[in-house]
Amino acid sequence: MPSSTERPAILEANRMRKMARSAHAYVRGNTVKFYEWLEASPVAKRVPAGPKVWICGDCHLGNLGPLTNGDGRVEIQIRDLDQAVIGNPAHDLIRLGLSLATAARGSDLPGVTTARMVEEMVEGYAAAMEDPTSGNAGVEPDVVRSVQRAATSRSWKHLAKERLEAVDPRLPIGKKFWALATAERDALEAMFTDPKVSRMILALDHKDKHRTVKLVDAAYWMKGCSSLGLLRFAAIVGLKNAKGRSDHALVDLKEAVAPIAPAARGAVMPTDNGERVVAAARALSPHLGTRMMPIRMLGRSLFIRELAPQDLKLEVDQFNHAQAVKAARYLAFVVGKAHARQMDAASRTEWLSVLEADRRGMIDAPSWLWESVVSLAGSHEAGYLDHCRRYALAA
Repeated sequence: MPSSTERPAILEANRMRKMARSAHAYVRGNTVKFYEWLEASPVAKRVPAGPKVWICGDCHLGNLGPLTNGDGRVEIQIRDLDQAVIGNPAHDLIRLGLSLATAARGSDLPGVTTARMVEEMVEGYAAAMEDPTSGNAGVEPDVVRSVQRAATSRSWKHLAKERLEAVDPRLPIGKKFWALATAERDALEAMFTDPKVSRMILALDHKDKHRTVKLVDAAYWMKGCSSLGLLRFAAIVGLKNAKGRSDHALVDLKEAVAPIAPAARGAVMPTDNGERVVAAARALSPHLGTRMMPIRMLGRSLFIRELAPQDLKLEVDQFNHAQAVKAARYLAFVVGKAHARQMDAASRTEWLSVLEADRRGMIDAPSWLWESVVSLAGSHEAGYLDHCRRYALAA
């Protein structure tokens, strides 16, 4: 197993490999290129400044999915807040549009489909602005319906088999999970004795609030793409009650670093990055934010969350035209709800009027949104091919 000093090179090689798999994977793993475009492109200068609210900052297709609130309710929400800042909600719309457009191209769908997707995104987002509490997108794509149905019926056994490749409460040291250094193991042992951490883990456990939490196993977790190279740990904890019965929970610990996404001028956010991520989760994704907390460990800022069996990614290998258009409307509605919950009625109305003001072009969507998606799709396709060339030379 690699030592802590050997990890960075191995992780970077894995990141290069993952991003070479497809243009969509490249988009998902390269947040930097998106914001470099935002800084430099003449098209980006036309993007309006929306209300200052918490935004995802990396709002692509893979960062949305079903989340449980612990009471049996499952809802599609934003599930990754590493890049979250108080910023411009238009940036989330553009990044989602780029992700959907790239996924459509990966499914060999024509450009007409992408145009219709951008139009439907605006419709879904507007529906959320009009009524973020009881409104609906008007559609529910098959891919969303099926993943929600699958999420609702899942248990610890499903989670263990999927994440750990076994139901036995041990982390299989190998390709995904690496042995810990002594200092890392000691730090994790100490962290799980903190009563605040125990209370957070027990927030999803309704069997016995008087249970104790004990670390059973832990490992370094080689996971993700854009986050590779940061500290990432998986831990199995035993939830033991006074009668001696024990269940288990899988806990994710992830290093939080300064975001690439630009914050709005004058925005006041926590200076500690773990606290920033948790604050954003509570604003954008209540089902997730209530079971997260920031921690300090090994001299770094991290956040910790229990992974519920119902937490899944929206994995879309292939779209057809109808599915792509429905997904665009529905997912923009999800993002719109996350934004709109933070605005008062007047702010929502004003922001909606800005979105409606520029819908007089060749497609029924703001010209700045369409032109941004087109420009970004072109620059990311070129960047992806260059990435593949460098990966092939390195390999």
